[in-house]
Amino acid sequence: MNNTIKTLLVAGFAMLTLPTVAQKHHEFANYKRYAESNLSLGKPAKGEKRVVLFGNSITDAWPAARPEFFRDNNLIGRGISGQTSYQFLLRFREDVINLGARIVVINYGTNDIAENTGPYNEDITFGNVKSMVDIARANKVKVILASCLPAGGFGWRPSIKDSMAKIRSLNARVQAYAKAEKIPYVDYFSAMVSADGTELRPDYAKDKPGVHPNAQGYEVMERLLLPVIQKLR
Repeated sequence: MNNTIKTLLVAGFAMLTLPTVAQKHHEFANYKRYAESNLSLGKPAKGEKRVVLFGNSITDAWPAARPEFFRDNNLIGRGISGQTSYQFLLRFREDVINLGARIVVINYGTNDIAENTGPYNEDITFGNVKSMVDIARANKVKVILASCLPAGGFGWRPSIKDSMAKIRSLNARVQAYAKAEKIPYVDYFSAMVSADGTELRPDYAKDKPGVHPNAQGYEVMERLLLPVIQKLR
């Protein structure tokens, strides 16, 4: 096979594969999950103060577990199961800024530590949180940072044995940053950790090992979060 034919074959292969690669990168953030809902919401009405709860499966399951909390307080859920802060950052504009949010509640960390999109790096996860804050502030959106919940392990990632140490470290870092930047911080962790400090309280957990809250766990979160939202509105 001469060099000209080789070159043509390589170029043809590249043309066939590039759209697939590009599509995978585009779908990494799962923009389509809320695309129709975002479109149907349209722009905020005059005087409307939209509050977006933004996060992973813990946020994703909340409206179904406690629909009255979202309905009665006019809240918008924008959680996507399995996502990490890398994916949050990519879809932050579509699912927060472009909705005309007045307030965003960011719940971060669980899936970063579970290594859903690669090895965990606290510095980068913390940087992703700060970047979301920067984007929000640049668009006059008030931020509430909510701690990572306790998790003694991850059923889908049993190889990770030090989840609680990593969660404590990340929470302490974000809490210190929130204090320095005068950002409201909601400490779910302290209210939901087991008495021995090793896991999510079993009576607040939907699964085992406890990662996702049950309805009772969400009620605890609501009691902590709602006064902070009301103060900022």
